Amino acid sequence: MSVTIRMSRHGTKKRPFYRIVVSDRRFPRDGRYIEQVGTYDPSAATAGLKLNRDKVETWIKKGAKPSQTVSELIKKHKTAS
Repeated sequence: MSVTIRMSRHGTKKRPFYRIVVSDRRFPRDGRYIEQVGTYDPSAATAGLKLNRDKVETWIKKGAKPSQTVSELIKKHKTAS
């Protein structure tokens, strides 16, 4: 089973809101997931990213691979903290 950390889109049309989830690669983007590890609101000016770093690091140690966008958000979250 290949596990990935990726964003799942929610919200309304033209007002996206994303959940950062750990899921199996074979499942659809907005489908079933294993665990939610954070949220991202691109419309929020400053505090749009909320991430549980302990859970993210635990899943990466277990072998989960973050998507390109999520890895950029993790880097941004580390520098902001």
